Amino acid sequence: MNAQHILYSLPLGKVLFRDVHFTINKGEKIGLVGDNGIGKSTLLQIVADRIPMEEGMLATTVPPYYVPQHFGQYDHLSIADVLNISERWLALQAILQGSTEVAHFEALADDWTLEERCCQALDQWGLPHVNLETPFTQLSGGEKTKLFLAGITIHQPELVLLDEPTNHLDVSGRQLLYDWLQSTDAGVLIVSHDRNLLSLCTPIWELTPTGINVYGGDYAFYEERKAEEEAAILQKLDHTERSLREAGRKQREAMERKQKDDAQGARKRKNGGMAKIMQNVNRNWAEGATTRLKDVHEEKVARLRTELDQLREQEPWHGEMQTNFQDARLHTGKILVKATGLNHAYRGQTLWPVPLDLEIRSGDRISISGANGSGKSTLVQLIMGTLEPVAGEIYRASFNSLLLDQEYSLIDRQLTVIEQITSFNEQKLQDHELKLRLNRFLFDPESWDRSCAVLSGGEMMRLSLCCMMVKNNAPDMIVLDEPTNNLDLRNIKILTRTIADYAGTLIVISHDGMFLDEVGAEQELGL
Repeated sequence: MNAQHILYSLPLGKVLFRDVHFTINKGEKIGLVGDNGIGKSTLLQIVADRIPMEEGMLATTVPPYYVPQHFGQYDHLSIADVLNISERWLALQAILQGSTEVAHFEALADDWTLEERCCQALDQWGLPHVNLETPFTQLSGGEKTKLFLAGITIHQPELVLLDEPTNHLDVSGRQLLYDWLQSTDAGVLIVSHDRNLLSLCTPIWELTPTGINVYGGDYAFYEERKAEEEAAILQKLDHTERSLREAGRKQREAMERKQKDDAQGARKRKNGGMAKIMQNVNRNWAEGATTRLKDVHEEKVARLRTELDQLREQEPWHGEMQTNFQDARLHTGKILVKATGLNHAYRGQTLWPVPLDLEIRSGDRISISGANGSGKSTLVQLIMGTLEPVAGEIYRASFNSLLLDQEYSLIDRQLTVIEQITSFNEQKLQDHELKLRLNRFLFDPESWDRSCAVLSGGEMMRLSLCCMMVKNNAPDMIVLDEPTNNLDLRNIKILTRTIADYAGTLIVISHDGMFLDEVGAEQELGL
């Protein structure tokens, strides 16, 4: 596939990106990164021919296979429809039931192994219980992703486009994807914030408003080169700012010196009895010299200002949240939660075949692991007391906790940013103190009246942390339920640093092994 000069604008006319060029070769595994809202998913949809570009050219010799990030548009379809095999599947079933109609044989197109391949593909991707007539809407988020991945095995495309494919996958599902990526001969373009997945990609492409920057190594190489580039920009920015100040100083000094010399010359001419015509000549020459000197300095200052403006556009974003969760006040080792024979049920069916026994002490940093549907989020609700068990006993000490989930459910989308933070003000902080907290979490005054409904994933994460801190800046326990799913790489680093610095009890559900390591979740509770 080859793309030239792709441009895409938002409905109100704002250009999202322009001048995008790229080539995808057979066998390349390309990771596409960039800040939230930069247009990575949009570009993938353009490449998949799901939305039109405004300008540019896209040429491909093979049809791409697209795995979307969101699945709502498919909920009315069957599994066979989603896999794009419905016509052949129905034709095969009709023939097996005795049909001799030519239309059925033409629709099947001699694909007699279709059913066998589908069963093998579904089994390979952990979906042996799924049949082709099942409504797509009955699948979980992870199962929906796996179904699209099974379609790769069925169709064997030469070009695959993946949009955040690990968002809903558990550990085993992610490993299946990693294994497939390492073994496939297809060209693959992946939008992802999964650093383990990106480490398997070479090269890394970074989407910017003015095109794609290509980094010819894996993700570790990209991070290293990116840091070097940002350091070089900051160094050049500092040098240019100093040069501009120096040029301005020299301009002022030269003009002051010239004005002084001109004044002295005028006095000499007046006192020396110089002929009037010569006085005019000298005065005109002096005025011309002054103009030329002024033009030279103004040109240099203007050039440096232009260069400075261009550098500031490239300046890396270094906004730092000022988080200050205080250490939990409970002494280390105090029993916070203790459960024996714990179980819950849905529709009369118990959740865990073997009831759970667990103990959580203050200072523990625990990851809850398990396959999709194993009850990780339910266990968190039992621990926090928002659910009660149907079997077993659970003891909860008196402690306060804060929950951050992947949907940022503590954010009321009907409120503005300032209204949201005010609703969590249990410490009765003054208005100016609330606004100071917002500033510390990188919300400037222009953002205070924005609706929470239009915030990006990273902004919702920052606002959630700010609300948590305003409510209680010394929690005994912080609970995280898939907190990195909707974050870009920059905001994952911000969240990681915040949680790693928190000295208290941590309960975290995450399939991101790198995140778990970095926040110090050393204990594991497997379901």
